[in-house]
Amino acid sequence: MAARQGLDRESVVKAAADLADEVGLEQVTLASLAGRLSVKTPSLYNHVQGLPGLRRELALYGIERLNEALTQGALGKSGDDAVLSVGTAYVAFVRQHPGLYEATMGAPDMSDPDIQQVSASVVDTVLRVLEVYRLEPEEALHAVRGIRSMVHGFASLEGRNGFRLQLDRDRTLRHMLTTYLSGLKSKEAAGKP
Repeated sequence: MAARQGLDRESVVKAAADLADEVGLEQVTLASLAGRLSVKTPSLYNHVQGLPGLRRELALYGIERLNEALTQGALGKSGDDAVLSVGTAYVAFVRQHPGLYEATMGAPDMSDPDIQQVSASVVDTVLRVLEVYRLEPEEALHAVRGIRSMVHGFASLEGRNGFRLQLDRDRTLRHMLTTYLSGLKSKEAAGKP
């Protein structure tokens, strides 16, 4: 079967990402995507390997877009400003792309070399931002995990309406990140891991 003119893997994945952001990842099926693209469902098999293949492509696409957002957030900044900007960029990405972000969390196959590569690029981006703190390599990886845990947890709670108090959520995010940075700097000053 010939592929529809103008339809390629990239446009299929982008349409799936947009659909996931609008209706949620679980609502993205080959049938719903085909409807969005005005094609018959079997036409999608020219571009993705069924629903598992689509989910893999969404995970790759989402991790790549997340890394682009983090890299943009860090541009022209260093130290605390860079970390705060990266943390804010992470949460902004989740706010703008909730379905796509869910695809990055939804059990991508971590033995897949492509998933490993794009995931490593996110870690490398954050490691570069943390270089100014002169952390030992293992300690720097712990710091990356800490930052990721904070911003993921914050974004997840926010996305599920977990913050009901009438407080500025962006200010809470900044407070959380600056408190974490204070801890990093005090460890650095004490010379302790």
